Amino acid sequence: MGKGTKRLRILIAEDESIIRLDLREILVQAGYEVCAEAANGADAVRLARETEPEAAILDVRMPGMTGIEAARRILAERPIPIVMLTAYADPGTVAEAVRAGIFAYVVKPFRELDLLAALETAFARQREWLVSRRDLGNTPERGSTLDVVVGDGRWPLRIERKADGSLDVTPIASSD
Repeated sequence: MGKGTKRLRILIAEDESIIRLDLREILVQAGYEVCAEAANGADAVRLARETEPEAAILDVRMPGMTGIEAARRILAERPIPIVMLTAYADPGTVAEAVRAGIFAYVVKPFRELDLLAALETAFARQREWLVSRRDLGNTPERGSTLDVVVGDGRWPLRIERKADGSLDVTPIASSD
């Protein structure tokens, strides 16, 4: 990070304390600020509200509220990039995370470079998504759609302006 550059603030939610400590160390060494740490989804939602992070790294499986549900609730209040960290890479879990609005997905065990690359990807995808959303919001006609791709081209999404003016985001079925 350049001189005088503001350190980006990140929330970590991971129920395993050793992994949480590793995440903190990796992020701090990379120049990020860890503004809050949670051991469950409910605390992650509360801390996101209280500390207003600029990004979050959430484990999928945590006690009580899952990371995916926590992501939905956080994103309902603040459109921040969220990276899911999990040992569960089955297609159903990945699709559920994408529907929730996740911008990147890292499978445990992870390497430091994988995590940092996923975080940077999430920031870039979020910027693209915000521009797409703004452009779609400026579209006067109802029933218009915009297709975007996240996750290195693996997760195409369709953003649709409904007749009532609301936006709906759905995965586009792949041809494989």
